[in-house]
Amino acid sequence: MSKDRLIIFDTTLRDGEQSPGASMTQEEKIRIALMLEKMRVDVIEGGFPIASPGDFEAVKAIASLVKDSTICGLARALEKDIDRAAEAIKPANSGRIHTFIATSPIHMQNKLRMTPDQVVEQAIFAVKRARNYTDDVEFSCEDAGRSEFDFLCRVIEAAINAGARTINIPDTVGYQIPSVFGDMVGRLIAHIPNADKAIFSVHCHNDLGLAVGNSLAAVMQGARQVECTINGLGERAGNASLEEVVMAIRVRPDVFPVETRIETTHIVPTSRLVSSVTGFPVQPNKAIVGANAFAHESGIHQDGVLKHRETYEIMRAQDVGWSDNKIVLGKHSGRNAFKTRLQELNIVLKSEEELNTAFSRFKDLADRKHDIFDEDLMVLMMDARSAQELMAYELIALNVCSTTGEAPNASVTLKAHGKEQTATAIGGGPVDAVYKAIESIVGETATLALYSVNNITSGTDAQGEVTVRLDKGGRIIHGHGADTDIVIASAKAYVDAWNKLASQALREHPSTIREYKCGWICRYAIATCRPWGFRCGCRKFNLFHCSQKKTPPQPSPYQGREQER
Repeated sequence: MSKDRLIIFDTTLRDGEQSPGASMTQEEKIRIALMLEKMRVDVIEGGFPIASPGDFEAVKAIASLVKDSTICGLARALEKDIDRAAEAIKPANSGRIHTFIATSPIHMQNKLRMTPDQVVEQAIFAVKRARNYTDDVEFSCEDAGRSEFDFLCRVIEAAINAGARTINIPDTVGYQIPSVFGDMVGRLIAHIPNADKAIFSVHCHNDLGLAVGNSLAAVMQGARQVECTINGLGERAGNASLEEVVMAIRVRPDVFPVETRIETTHIVPTSRLVSSVTGFPVQPNKAIVGANAFAHESGIHQDGVLKHRETYEIMRAQDVGWSDNKIVLGKHSGRNAFKTRLQELNIVLKSEEELNTAFSRFKDLADRKHDIFDEDLMVLMMDARSAQELMAYELIALNVCSTTGEAPNASVTLKAHGKEQTATAIGGGPVDAVYKAIESIVGETATLALYSVNNITSGTDAQGEVTVRLDKGGRIIHGHGADTDIVIASAKAYVDAWNKLASQALREHPSTIREYKCGWICRYAIATCRPWGFRCGCRKFNLFHCSQKKTPPQPSPYQGREQER
């Protein structure tokens, strides 16, 4: 007997990016989208096009490059949102507009300040507007988990009549429990007269740790699309984890009446890529993709697995992308082997120059580390691409002295403001001393909200991967660094975070580039422009600083009136 196909809708690039500090560049989004396509994800929600020009361009670029997955853009039930989403997905082979409006009493009354009748009317308008651009329209009832059942039936029936082909039932705040949520989805499908004209979907949040359970309960009651993210990334406690949903269905075909088309061997590589890009480490005991997911410490378990794997393993590690033989390259490996392995990891090099840079870094690592694993290569490529980008700060040299009975001290040299600067500091530990020295050069401080160290692979020569989270005036930024020396990795992560703060500031103020007639060019709004004796107020954003022309500045009518910016 053939089974229904469960559509896997990945929202890592949209909802996942809404995790504090998990913002991604366009290039990073494209890399993840191509990996999701390789995994055969059915629908990729590329972003929220109206949110920012960057989000719009990212969705548009993904729509142009991805051929085998449907590309979706999110839109509120507003004309401008829908038009913007339609423009972003226009290049896609298969495009979808996902429009939504809140349907719970608390949202309608306190957020939308709309009556139920107005919400229904707006939902109908939004779906019809979206249908002008594409036949593939999804409608979501935001906070459906706390909505009144009769009203849900009414608005969903209206949306289907207006042309929606997918109806999404989100547990927006993670309030539901599996038995209740599954029953609600089943009742909606049974009670709505035109339910057979749409695919019912669920989008569950993990505030109570029940996102996957709720999603699977809904599948048992008739839902045929699950919205999820890699590693369970998402707002607050996250979303339903794609890998857990997919593998539960694959491992228990006796229970679930559905199947997916996901190529599961790409799960672990995609998980590692998302973790590297976002700076969110995967917890070791995370199901499917955690480092301990297939590790056995107990002697009884080890004995059982050695005798017969299935005594303690319900799936094969290789089926989700783990490999028994992880060693792929060493210091004697050539450029072709290096390039070929990167291609197998879905890492595409754009130019010979990029290959040369990456290969040089690979050789340097191979001199310090005997065996190079896939995880090492992925981190290596993250660092190589970061090095090619314009950076406000670059780590040049680091010297740390830590002696028993004495306070550790560090000397750090960064390239900042276009020239090298050195600072020394004493700290409670070597990393603390390094961070204080870096702050001395940057000229600012931030709250270190997270400092995490993980080994990328096994062995005493393994690279250490450091993730930091900085809170700067409410802005949350993650920094990432890796090295065989954990103190150097810590310094790289801290510098990476400050670079992202600088880059983010420029993106937030794209219209503040000004050229003054006094001869200075200022690229940040808080800079002070004064001929001679100049001191830049935005000194922390070194690459975006003011630069002086070679000729002395001439008197200008702007002086005195527009010097302070």
